[in-house]
Amino acid sequence: MEKIEFLKNALKEINIVADENKLMQLLKFYDMIVEKNKVMNLTAITDFEEFVTKHIVDSLEIIRVIDLSGKSLKMIDIGTGAGFPGIPLKIIYPDLEVTLFDSLKKRLVFLDEVIMSLSLKNIRTVHGRAEEYGRKNEYREKYDLVVSRAVADMTPLCELCIPFCKVNGLFISYKGSKGYEELQKAEGCIKILGGEKSKVSEFSLDSSKRFLLSILKKKPTDNKYPRGSGKPFKSPLYIETRICT
Repeated sequence: MEKIEFLKNALKEINIVADENKLMQLLKFYDMIVEKNKVMNLTAITDFEEFVTKHIVDSLEIIRVIDLSGKSLKMIDIGTGAGFPGIPLKIIYPDLEVTLFDSLKKRLVFLDEVIMSLSLKNIRTVHGRAEEYGRKNEYREKYDLVVSRAVADMTPLCELCIPFCKVNGLFISYKGSKGYEELQKAEGCIKILGGEKSKVSEFSLDSSKRFLLSILKKKPTDNKYPRGSGKPFKSPLYIETRICT
């Protein structure tokens, strides 16, 4: 009972009122992660209150830059890892159509167990590399909302994520204390990929500075992006832009 009250109050602090079913789903998700964490490295955070703050609440802070209530947006979570932010967002906003995308199959096998155990609908997992799937017609420019949390520096991350985004859709990146600095360095890359800087939200989470960086897709991404063979990381677009100028 103490756990559910703590969770309920933590959500209320960010103006989210969750019914008992949603709270129980979030608690079960926590329990499943802690249990699986004994045999597979999913998270370094297993203390319940810290988990709620740094994983669940952090995942849901996206409401600072977009209203998801009652919206049936098509969303992909790139590099979902242990299911953040995708699973908490799907629980709280069940109308979302969610794809959990990751390059490590065993994490997705676990998330399939979570999806089944929590009876979540209209959500699936996809195993692959973003630089490959971002070029496939089934995935390229098919999503209203692309999200990514704690995956990579903003410049290569934009090259991996923006191609998935529909024109007039949003790419939202969850970032730590250097988020705005990363955004400034990525501005040339964002423009090349057909995007432009939209909303930026800075907030504090458990005494740590956090950013939500929102990119609006203004025009289709050139077919040569994303590049393969690890080039988004080996030769980030802001480096190429500087060379050209």
